[in-house]
Amino acid sequence: MICEDYSGKTIRSYLKYLSFSKRCLSFLSNHSGTVFLNDVEVPLLTALGAGDHLRIVFFDDMADEIIKTEIPLDIVYEDEDIIVINKHSGLPVHPSRANYDKTLANGVAFHLNDSHLVFRCLNRLDRDTTGLTLIAKNLYASSVLSKEMLDGHIRKKYTAIVEGALIEHTGTIDAGISRMKDSMIRYVDPANGESAITHFRDLGYYPKNNVSLVELDLVTGRTHQIRVHMKYIGHPLVGDRLYNPSSALMTRQALHSFYLEFIHPVTRQLMSFTVPLPEDMQEILL
Repeated sequence: MICEDYSGKTIRSYLKYLSFSKRCLSFLSNHSGTVFLNDVEVPLLTALGAGDHLRIVFFDDMADEIIKTEIPLDIVYEDEDIIVINKHSGLPVHPSRANYDKTLANGVAFHLNDSHLVFRCLNRLDRDTTGLTLIAKNLYASSVLSKEMLDGHIRKKYTAIVEGALIEHTGTIDAGISRMKDSMIRYVDPANGESAITHFRDLGYYPKNNVSLVELDLVTGRTHQIRVHMKYIGHPLVGDRLYNPSSALMTRQALHSFYLEFIHPVTRQLMSFTVPLPEDMQEILL
C-alpha cells in the first residue's frame, strides 16, 4: 500500500527509490503484464495516490535449457525471492561443456521444477569449496543483491585449514592478484594485480598434522583469493591441488564458507546464516 509520502510520484520514481535497477525498469517498460495499480495494468509513468495498491510482476524470458537433475541440496533458507544453500564438495556451481548436468544449477532447476531457469548465483564457490551460497530467484532480487555485492555490503566469512603454525594470530593481507597467461592459476602481483584484501584470524594450531584452523573475512572477492593469499604468507591450504600439490591430508582444498550476511532484497531485513565445518575438514583436526 502506498503511503502519503509518495502520493503524486510516478511509479517509476517510486521504484527507483526502492532500488530497482535500470535493467529492472527497462524490463517493466518493455513487457506487458508486469505493473498493476489497484489490479489494473498501467504504465510506469502513472502517478501514485495514497492508499493505492501497487503490484509488480517479474517473469523470465525463455532461457537456455538447464537439465533438471535430482541432486541432494542442503537448503538453509528459502522464500519467494532467494535460496541459501550449504553446498557440498565436488559440486560445480554452473554448467559447462565438460559438466552440463551435475551442477548446483541443475539441482536448483530440479528443486524448482524449471528447466528454463535463469540461474542467478550471487557468490560463486569453487567446485571443491563447501558452504553457503546465495541464489536469487528473480531479476529484481538479483539486481538488488548484485549491487549490494559490488558495494561490499554482503559479508562472507570462511574457515580454512592451512599448513603450519601461524606466527601472527590476526592480520590483513593486502596484495593484488593477477592471472597467469593461458592458465586458471592466480598469483600475487603487487604492481599490476587487482586489489585483493583478506582479514585472517588464527583459531588454533593442531600439531598432530601440523595444521592451523583459520577464519577469513573477505573485503574483496577475487577468484582464488583465499588460496592465493594464504600461500603468499607461507600457509597454503591443505589439499589445494593448484597451490599446494604436495599436500596429502585431503583430496580437496580445505575451505568452507561458514557465514553469510546480507539485507534481504525485498523485506530489507538483516539476514545471517552460519553452517558448521564439514566432516572431512573436522577429521583433519582430530
